[in-house]
Amino acid sequence: MKKDFGDNISNTVYEHRVLKRMSQQELADKVGVSKQTIFVMEKGNYVPTLLLAFRIADYFQVPLTEIFQYKEGNNNDLH
Repeated sequence: MKKDFGDNISNTVYEHRVLKRMSQQELADKVGVSKQTIFVMEKGNYVPTLLLAFRIADYFQVPLTEIFQYKEGNNNDLH
């Protein structure tokens, strides 16, 4: 059974896409995924692979951390 550390990754893909006036399909085509992948990522229901995260950041020409933000959970077992 996997342990839930309570951490998560949020993103601002939607905001960046809207500022560029792109559809989900257009962004999906640019980064090599399906429209559904962009949809669920924007809703916060999917954490992309590191490769996809870099593709998205590179496409928008911003640092990875401007689009994807890591929030540590409450589990202190890691320290």
